[in-house]
Amino acid sequence: MPAHHHHDVTDAAGRALGIGIVLNLAFVVIEAVAGVLGHSMALLADAAHNLGDVLGLLLAWGANRLTRRLASRQFSYGLGSSTLLAALINGVTLALVSLWILWEAGMRLADPPAVHGLLVIVVALAGVVVNTATAWLLVSGQKHDLNLRGAFLHMAADAAVSVAVAVSGLIVLLTGFAQVDPLLSILVSLVILVPAVGLVRRSLQLVLHGVPEEVDLAQVERHLAAQPGVTDHHHLHVWALSTRETALSVHLVMPDPPDDSDAFLHELQTDLRQRFGIQHATVQIERGNCPCPIDG
Repeated sequence: MPAHHHHDVTDAAGRALGIGIVLNLAFVVIEAVAGVLGHSMALLADAAHNLGDVLGLLLAWGANRLTRRLASRQFSYGLGSSTLLAALINGVTLALVSLWILWEAGMRLADPPAVHGLLVIVVALAGVVVNTATAWLLVSGQKHDLNLRGAFLHMAADAAVSVAVAVSGLIVLLTGFAQVDPLLSILVSLVILVPAVGLVRRSLQLVLHGVPEEVDLAQVERHLAAQPGVTDHHHLHVWALSTRETALSVHLVMPDPPDDSDAFLHELQTDLRQRFGIQHATVQIERGNCPCPIDG
C-alpha cells in the first residue's frame, strides 16, 4: 500500500473515530441520567455498554494514530501492531460488558422496578441515531481493518441494543409489563456476545502471529512453487504487522537463479501484494547446495 494512500486511510479513520467518541460520550451521560430517573435497567445497561464503547473507540483511535508513527531503531516496523492489541481489548471488553448486562438483567427479572416507558423510548431512539451514525462513519473502513471492525461492531451492537430498549419502553408504556425490560436486555446481550467472541478469536490469532484469515497459505505456497526456477521452499511465515498490513518471509531454493534477481524479486513481491494482500514480503534465494538450510 503506497505511503500516501495509507495515511489518507488512517486520517479518514481517525476523523470517523473522533466524531464517534464525542457523540457517544455525550450520549452516555444523557442515557445514564435517564436510566436513573426512569428506573430502567435496559437504559443503564446500554449506558454502561456505550461507556465501554467510548473506551473502545478511544483505543481504536489511539491505535490508528500510532500507525502513523514511522519505524525507529526500537520499533523497526513502526507501531502498527498496536491496532491488533486494540482489536483484542475491544473484543474482550464487548464480551465482558455483555456478560455483565446478562447478570444484571437476570437479577431484575424476579423483582423488576417500575419503568418510565416514555422516557425510555425517547432516549433509546436518540441512541439509535447516535450509534447508527457512528457505525455508518466506520462502515467502509471496517471491511479491511480488524481494529476498525472492532469499533464498528461496538457501534452496530449499541444500535441494536437501543432499538430493543425502545421496544421495551413501548411495551411497558402500553401494557405495564415491566419484565420486558430485563428480558430484552438478556436477548440483545446474547446477540452481541456472538460477534464479540469472533472478534476476540480473530484478533488473538493475529496477536499470536497467526496467519490472517484472508490469506490462504496453501495458495501462497502453490504460487511460490510455481515460480520459474523454484524447486523447493522452506521457512515460509505469514503474519500481521497491523490490522491493515500483512508480512511474509520465505526461503526459495533456486539451483539456477535468474540473471536479474532484483527484477524477479520485485515481480514476485508485486504478485504477492496484488493476489494475497501481502504488503511486506522478504524473500531469500538459495541454490540448495547446503544440506542444512539456515533457519530464518
